[in-house]
Amino acid sequence: MAGSERLGVAIVGLGGAVATTAVAGMELLRRGRVDTRGLPLAGAKDMGLTEYGALTFGGWDLFEEDLEKAARNHAVLTDSQMEAVAPVLRGMRPWPAASNAKFCKNVVGTATKKTRGLREQVQAIREDLTRFKKEQGLERVVVVNLASTEKSVDLTRPEFATPESFEKALDANDAEIGPAMLYAYAAIVDGIPFANFTPSVAADVPALLELARRTGAPIAGKDGKTGQTLLKTVLAPALRDRALHVDGWYSTNILGNRDGEALNDPASKQNKLDTKGAALDSILGYKVQDHIVQIQYYRPRGDNKEAWDNIDVTGFLGQPMQIKLNFLCKDSILAAPLVVELARTLDLAKRRGEGGVIDALGCFFKAPMSPDGQPVEHAMAEQQRRLMTWLSKGRTRQAEHPPERLRG
Repeated sequence: MAGSERLGVAIVGLGGAVATTAVAGMELLRRGRVDTRGLPLAGAKDMGLTEYGALTFGGWDLFEEDLEKAARNHAVLTDSQMEAVAPVLRGMRPWPAASNAKFCKNVVGTATKKTRGLREQVQAIREDLTRFKKEQGLERVVVVNLASTEKSVDLTRPEFATPESFEKALDANDAEIGPAMLYAYAAIVDGIPFANFTPSVAADVPALLELARRTGAPIAGKDGKTGQTLLKTVLAPALRDRALHVDGWYSTNILGNRDGEALNDPASKQNKLDTKGAALDSILGYKVQDHIVQIQYYRPRGDNKEAWDNIDVTGFLGQPMQIKLNFLCKDSILAAPLVVELARTLDLAKRRGEGGVIDALGCFFKAPMSPDGQPVEHAMAEQQRRLMTWLSKGRTRQAEHPPERLRG
């Protein structure tokens, strides 16, 4: 059955905190050392999703250390958890990654692909995926981008308009094609599902959106919705529905992991701020004049992110009120389960024959992609309803078309 077939999850940024947490978490789950708390779709039974135990991980990173060393450095796992999975993580080492310091100035590693141009980098990524599938005996593969945030690019450039113009730009080594786009293209051109968990420009390039429709590659993104924005998209609909006018919303974050270090670069930070700030006005139906979002790198916190929110609202008779939130997050503990669920749902979409943007997965993202320019839904409750409706289609299809061995 599809649910138990081995699925490869190829991660861009395999040595990062989120990826090592996902890998370790699935290994701990296999060993019965943890339960399924925090995995949003653990209760979605009989919907065709691949089983957690059938996931096999691999991927790329700019740092060549094995995953045990990487995980110890990120310090997300407890000591007992680390010791339980250390032998497995020690045997996993990332593949050399595509790199361009122009797109992410503060994260520069040594394990980079030795290729002369963009076309060669794409071909090397495709060969990595082919080898991964063959060596691990996998039925299918999904690619998830967890790399550090890149600077933004202009999506309206003619080179990004069509698959044909993008191909020419690749051959010309266009300086505006970043690593995230290369990974997206390498997956999509072969019909492999691709998720962009970062704010970087990847599959949202118009040329790659069209290519995904042509090749039948399911895609989803972008920028994982894990902490502060999750709460914002839960609370804002309630304020809207109670007619409490939001006069201002001040949000700030401090974090000290590699993601935070990358965001110390102003160009990368601005790309992140753009995705974090998009949801509020859409949900409320008006522009909040004083909506401020800040992110600060604070090394001592490591992966333990802290988010503060101050919300000023006006209610009946013009009376002002305030709401204050303080979320002490564990960044990777929130993000890793979503990566796992994205791999499982995109694989399900591929097996169903669905290609292009899978907008039912919008609940996982701060800036959900939308097919054909349709309006984006940001309210968490409605996003969750859409996801569960989409998932339930699999149960309906199985009932209508049961496997041959079950038919009378």
